[in-house]
Amino acid sequence: MSLNDADSCPAGFSALPTRSTLLCGVFLGLMTLLPGCHGKDKITEPADPEPGVSLALATERAQSIEALRYDLAFAIPVAPTAPITGKAVIRFNAKDVTRPLVLDFSPGADHISSISVAGRPSHFRFVKDHIIIPSSELASEDNAVEISFRAGDASLNRSPDFMYTLFVPARAHLAFPCFDQPNLKARFALELTLPENWEAVSNAEETFREQLGDRVRTRYAETQPIPTYLFAFAAGRFQVETAESNGRWYRMLHRETDAKKVERNKKAVFDLHASSLEWLEKYTGIPYRFGKFDFVLIPSFQFSGMEHPGAIYYNSSSILLDESATENQMLNRASVIAHETSHMWFGDLVTMQWFNDVWMKEVFANFMAAKIVNPSFPKVNHDLRFLVANYPAAYAVDRTAGTHPVRQELENLDEAGSLYGAIIYQKAPIVMRQLERLVGADRLQSGLRSYLKQFQFGNATWLDLVRILNEHSDVDMTAWSRAWVEEAGRPSIRTVIDGPRLAFIQSDPQRGRSLRWTERMEVLIGTSKGITSIPVELQNERTEIAIPAGSAPPQFVLPTGGGLAYGDFILDDNSRAFLLQHLPELTDPLVRGAAWVTLWEEMLGRRVQPSDFLSVALGALELENTEQNVQLVLGYVDNVFWRFLSADVRREIAPKLESVLRTGIDRAASSTMKSTYFSAFRSTVTTTSGIVFLERIWRREQKIPGLVLSEPDEAAIALDLAVRSVPSAAAILEEQHNRITNPDRKARFEFVRPALSERQEMRDEWFAKLSDVQNRRREPWVIEGLRYLHHPLRAAPSEKHLRASLDLLREIQRTGDIFFPKNWMDATLGGHNTRTAADTVQAFLNAQKDYPIRLRRIILQSADELFRAAERGGS
Repeated sequence: MSLNDADSCPAGFSALPTRSTLLCGVFLGLMTLLPGCHGKDKITEPADPEPGVSLALATERAQSIEALRYDLAFAIPVAPTAPITGKAVIRFNAKDVTRPLVLDFSPGADHISSISVAGRPSHFRFVKDHIIIPSSELASEDNAVEISFRAGDASLNRSPDFMYTLFVPARAHLAFPCFDQPNLKARFALELTLPENWEAVSNAEETFREQLGDRVRTRYAETQPIPTYLFAFAAGRFQVETAESNGRWYRMLHRETDAKKVERNKKAVFDLHASSLEWLEKYTGIPYRFGKFDFVLIPSFQFSGMEHPGAIYYNSSSILLDESATENQMLNRASVIAHETSHMWFGDLVTMQWFNDVWMKEVFANFMAAKIVNPSFPKVNHDLRFLVANYPAAYAVDRTAGTHPVRQELENLDEAGSLYGAIIYQKAPIVMRQLERLVGADRLQSGLRSYLKQFQFGNATWLDLVRILNEHSDVDMTAWSRAWVEEAGRPSIRTVIDGPRLAFIQSDPQRGRSLRWTERMEVLIGTSKGITSIPVELQNERTEIAIPAGSAPPQFVLPTGGGLAYGDFILDDNSRAFLLQHLPELTDPLVRGAAWVTLWEEMLGRRVQPSDFLSVALGALELENTEQNVQLVLGYVDNVFWRFLSADVRREIAPKLESVLRTGIDRAASSTMKSTYFSAFRSTVTTTSGIVFLERIWRREQKIPGLVLSEPDEAAIALDLAVRSVPSAAAILEEQHNRITNPDRKARFEFVRPALSERQEMRDEWFAKLSDVQNRRREPWVIEGLRYLHHPLRAAPSEKHLRASLDLLREIQRTGDIFFPKNWMDATLGGHNTRTAADTVQAFLNAQKDYPIRLRRIILQSADELFRAAERGGS
């Protein structure tokens, strides 16, 4: 570090022994001899902060710092390897000026050029992740800390001709000095110096632009109060589309080179944003408060979307859809747009105090998105959509030994990324729907309006909302919250038919806890005379209802039939046998969907054999005409085929499976349904004739009537052929590389390609390079390559990499974005089903006695089906 002024000799400051510091040393030595400097009266400086952003540090700062503003400037060069220089002026008032000021900045002391406070050089110190400014330099009002620095690259996502910041959950301090915590909201002013042919976007309007030779300088208006994780800017060679709706202008920045694709999609994309905004303004009673509305479509973006106010980011491929897009992809697009728009109120306008309540913003964004998309898709069964989108993913975590509560404890924001996952994104909306049914839709809306109005531009906790909802309803929110929000897991619910009565026996699968869940169900009772729906409120250990008088004996009882109930439902033997024979004959699509989800859980619970499940699924596909159910069933079929069948059984059943899928392609009435079946065929094809058919499609020698394949489709087919080791694999990959015209897609293909090499040593070399963080920067590319490296057809030779992948997980969490650790483990373990693979994972966990609990949970979640498959012996 550089010294600015050693004469004042601040406590703990190390310097070369100049005359001044030697005098300071003598003075401090004499001070130790004076009365009052020993025992309880000894004056001590606060301990240095721990790495990351601890809850203790954040709490202390939130209690002191007020009126926070950032003036930031960044100079961005063309070359992504050249340093970005920056300047930050941080202004604030301080209630407590007796303690040093701690700023967060991870790149290191060598990235700091200078620091001044109130125009005078600072006697700062640097410890890991933090700049410490002496209390003597602070005032109670109008502090101005000016820092010149070289920005860290870890959260800047730089490519040869574009870059974008991504600071969630606490990664702003990886780039610039700040108070990197959600409950210190600030107003941000930004200046960027860019290559002249680059476009740029940030949270606020551009207010100034000037040409500086081959560079351009732009300035942006000051934002509304937002936390550091929502501050954002993107810059590069982007194209800009604009549209106006109800007096508001929208801008879309993108890098798509297919002009027809852009033209085909842009009206729908703009309309979905406009309708989402209009709906939310009506529901909340609060107008959109962040001024302009821009969004950026980023190739291979890490998430589906990110809710920066005024500058939302999306994954380009989920917004600009191909002609062959399925109904499910269109729904997903509408949902992600509604989700990110909802965040303008839930998360941006009102932000959680601490990331232990990050689930709040996500649950309300998902919950509102489900309401918003309904008008845009009037022909869609939205109850089925909710079921398919949420229940399987939530169960995939909640059934595992790695599950966790919706609301988790968090001591340091270094670990905040590991809070995210299906419990937040999929279980929490199910929980919120249960809450809405308990308190009533109108009362819930009234409570949320009060919450948003009271805390707008501020921060709130879940307990703040519980208090408000208690005032708006008769439900004991505290007791309800304990079971659904503050404790982990799901209830186990067993159906018992006892003469004229039905009993539902609720138990807690976690030993020693005896938790009871309150939930509402729609129980279906099927007889030879028809199906009866009976509402049931589950509260106690045993809940009984009477079978309607005069009914024929039940053929089946389905507690999940209304698409509401949540838990591990253990069917009675007769109901299970009936569904295995007659599930496809159920007339209501929602009932079929709920039955499939229930039967899958029965299969994982070893109450149904994988071969029996696959048999009924293949038969059902010949009858099923609801695309969401087709997608659900095909996903289960793919999973059973690769994970729960041995190689011998797969070879035996493959011709039948491919025949069903080819028939589905041929008979599908819409291009979206054809695409759904074709994707499933590509994923599972193994027979010689099937692979020949797929190769003819890729070579454009054969077409599927009614299905248009895009450039990404053909690239995916080429990779699928290569992982099947077709004789011409190398030539196919080379030709496909030459076919790709979009530079971003070409770069991704080049990165993934070695993971599919015919030569094992090249695949091993590709994996070895992932130990270097620079080779992991494009996280979606890494995940795609890992999935092919560990594909079931390549699982045996890749099993040797499992331990190395597990060893890297801590580093993955430390250096990657929030979803990367879970995606890393899913991609690593997803193709394996052997006992040796399961033993490798278990041995790693057994050896790691002090392993971080959240990473342990991630491993247990990703390994759950591997463990279950290994117990079955892969058959």
